[in-house]
Amino acid sequence: MNKELMEALDVLEKEKEISKETLFEAIENSLITACKNHFGKSDNVKVEINRETCDFLCYAEKEVVEEEVEDDCLQISLEDAREIRSDAQPGDVIHVEIKSKEFGRIATQNAKNVILQKIREEERSVIYNQYFEKEKDIVTGIVQRYIGRNISINLGKADGILNDSEQVKSETFRPTERIKVYILEVKNTPKGPRILVSRTHPELVKRLFEAEVTEIRDGTVEIMSIAREAGSRTKMAVKSNNPNVDAVGACVGLNGVRVNSIVEELRGEKIDIINWDENPGNLIQNALSPAKIVAVFADPDEKTAKVVVPDYQLSLAIGKEGQNARLAARLTGYKIDIKSETQAKDAPGFRYEDYLDEYDEYDEDYEELDDGYGQETEYGEGYEEEYPEESSGGGYEEDFEETYPEEGREDGYVEDGSGDEYEEEAEEYEDSEEYEEAAEDIKE
Repeated sequence: MNKELMEALDVLEKEKEISKETLFEAIENSLITACKNHFGKSDNVKVEINRETCDFLCYAEKEVVEEEVEDDCLQISLEDAREIRSDAQPGDVIHVEIKSKEFGRIATQNAKNVILQKIREEERSVIYNQYFEKEKDIVTGIVQRYIGRNISINLGKADGILNDSEQVKSETFRPTERIKVYILEVKNTPKGPRILVSRTHPELVKRLFEAEVTEIRDGTVEIMSIAREAGSRTKMAVKSNNPNVDAVGACVGLNGVRVNSIVEELRGEKIDIINWDENPGNLIQNALSPAKIVAVFADPDEKTAKVVVPDYQLSLAIGKEGQNARLAARLTGYKIDIKSETQAKDAPGFRYEDYLDEYDEYDEDYEELDDGYGQETEYGEGYEEEYPEESSGGGYEEDFEETYPEEGREDGYVEDGSGDEYEEEAEEYEDSEEYEEAAEDIKE
């Protein structure tokens, strides 16, 4: 048993993840190559290796000829053949063992190169297959060095390239720093697999949530759409397949622990998580949060939507440099036109009649929140409930009588609800000298 060869194959299989069968085939091919270099041809050479003991046999198939041998590589004389096998007859094919020790230095070197070349090819193939399976997934790598504007990242058994276009402009990395990257593409090249990774791809956020949130991993919560501006903000729409599970709450986690870990990995990038809705209007309204929406007019055929917001919410709905509206459009797939209430009234493209209906509902909700009286707070049902008719209209005389009873009034004021006595006293006062003197004083 060839223990040294067995041990070498075990080490290669463990470190390089190359199967023994592949290594056995490489050894067989190397021996055949050595025979060709030594004898000039190897068409009739066979190599057999025992997979259990690693013992190998290299032989040439030669035809037995009774006459003179014309080709030593293909023929053998009857006399020589009977030394190998006593019952050999002319025309038989016998196996003639080839001693590998007889090979020259060049043949041995070529055999060695064949084995090494096969090992390198298999190693590249194993690495390529390993990372090709991880394509469109995230891996953890260690920053090695900057190559111009690109960054070389050690992914374990291979190096990935983080191109300048796939880097977040606000991020800077130090050598030996561990980061998570998204594998964009794996190419098989003569120099080994070329792995392109990204830190800006929206799928990076999706994979981070799948790794962090158990409900997403087991399918209870589903990520329906995602829009991202790397380094700044991400909007993500989620849907729950279980009515007892809150999709947004599952992604946020207790006290935000789940989403905060992802925000930390993304270096402080803000993440908005909204509920998915099959109704385009509701989905657009959710996507434009935190802005309040008055009305949404969505056209599923044209994939366009017109949105009305309160005047004071217009800048919030659009966002800084249009970011909120831009991300909402990517998230929903609709081209969104946002106008304030004042702008909507003057825009013929907006169906103002429908807008008024929506606005009335909005106004009603606003009034309920404001003072609890409803839409007709000022002079409507709420007012009548607070001030009923019997205490606000015809009943004022009763209140007056109770407050000022008859015996407590001065003489000549109101008696029995009439002003007759008061008028008589006024006429007498006009005829008096005091009235004339007062009039003269006023004229002066």
